[in-house]
Amino acid sequence: MPPIGQTDLILNKDGSVYHLNLKPRHISENIITVGDPSRVFAVSKYFDDIKFEMNRREFITHTGTYKGKKVTVISTGMGTDNIEIFFTELDALVNIDLKTRKEKSEKKSLRIVRVGTSGSLQEDIVLGTHLASDYAVGIDSLMCFYKLPQNKFEKGIADQLQKKLRLPYPPYVVNGSHELKEQIAYDMVEGNTVTCPGFYAPQGRRVRLDLKIPKLLEELNYYHNKEFWLTNFEMETAAYYAFGRMLGHEVLSVNAILANRIKDGFAKNPTQIVDSLIKKVLNRI
Repeated sequence: MPPIGQTDLILNKDGSVYHLNLKPRHISENIITVGDPSRVFAVSKYFDDIKFEMNRREFITHTGTYKGKKVTVISTGMGTDNIEIFFTELDALVNIDLKTRKEKSEKKSLRIVRVGTSGSLQEDIVLGTHLASDYAVGIDSLMCFYKLPQNKFEKGIADQLQKKLRLPYPPYVVNGSHELKEQIAYDMVEGNTVTCPGFYAPQGRRVRLDLKIPKLLEELNYYHNKEFWLTNFEMETAAYYAFGRMLGHEVLSVNAILANRIKDGFAKNPTQIVDSLIKKVLNRI
């Protein structure tokens, strides 16, 4: 394989990857990700120590130890476009020789756990629930640009949802890491998460603008394929699972349920709910 071009994988003058501003030695194999940059500090405050910090755009990185284990926490910002940047550059740190710009023959698999917030699509999933995403359904268009392998079941769900929602592009369906789910989420509610390309209309919210899919909430709430129901939605999980599959990393998304869209309710103690999820993941990662 020829070296990767300078404009395909851009490096900074110090040799770090362009957006994350990180070098291979700056990260651990155990990585917690959060969307909100301020939540990095909510995770790293529990570290025994912080050995490295980097602030670059929305990507804030802290690497330290927790109970003697090396852990990295990185913020990604919101949306699947940010996850594409994050995952591509993170993988490059461990699977590309940044000096020769050639892919390494022996690949390293990272363990990545997204700690996020989410809204429930089912009435019986109560506020404050910690939910682990078994499958993720991306109703964004990012995977139109990648060759994501999907099995017959996943493609069947995607085809049904494209017709049901009348989307002009195919959604994608992919599951997360069974290994991480057993290790970290064994006592959490298991669900199937819809990843949306926005917060307002793509999640059925109307403020001043009319909705092109006015019954989006209803369609997602009632959709099922035998025992497969859609439980919650947010803005990143499907991209995590897709890149995890394509690049060979173990990835799990766990969600603090802060809103119930069917009951139109929002948690009164969101910070406490997220904090308890952070501590749970730290103790199990």
